[in-house]
Amino acid sequence: MKTITFISQLVIPAFILFVVLYGACKKVRVYDSFVSGAKEGIRVTVNIFPYLLAIFIAVKAFQASGAFDIIRAALSTSLAALGIPPEVLSVALIKPLSGSASTAVFIDIVKTTGPDSLASRISAVIIGSAETTFYVLAVYLGAVGIRKTKYLVPVCLIADAVGIIIAVTLVRLMF
Repeated sequence: MKTITFISQLVIPAFILFVVLYGACKKVRVYDSFVSGAKEGIRVTVNIFPYLLAIFIAVKAFQASGAFDIIRAALSTSLAALGIPPEVLSVALIKPLSGSASTAVFIDIVKTTGPDSLASRISAVIIGSAETTFYVLAVYLGAVGIRKTKYLVPVCLIADAVGIIIAVTLVRLMF
C-alpha cells in the first residue's frame, strides 16, 4: 500500500518534468508556451462566465420554485407501478442540471435505502449514464461561441432520457 501511495505522489511531478524536458528537446520555449496557455485560459473563463452564471441561476430557480417537487410527485406513482423506486426520479431529474446536486441526492438515496438496494443501484448507473447537459452546453458553447442551438438542447435531453431508460432497464434485468 505504501508503494502505491509513493507512486501516486510522484505521477504529477514526473509528468511535469517530462513535459518540460520534452519541450526543451523539441526546442519549444516552455515557459512562454505556458504563459500563453494561461492567458488563453483566462480569456475562455471570461467568455464562458455568463453562460455558467445563467445555468447556475436556472438550476437554483428550478429547485427553489418547487417545480422539481411537483414533477417528482406527478411521476412517482406511475414509476412505482412499473417497479421503479420513486427515489430514482430525483437523480434522473437533477443529473442533467447539476452533477454535484445529483451526487448529493445519490448519497442520500444510498444512506436511506442502503447501498445494495434497487434504488441505489439504478441511481448509480444513471449517474454514469447521463450527462450534466446544461452545464456542459454552457461551458462548451460559451467557449466556442456557438449561438445557433435550436436543436441541441432537445437532442441532448433525449439522449439523457435514453441513457436513463437504458440504465433502469439494465439494472432491472440484472438485479
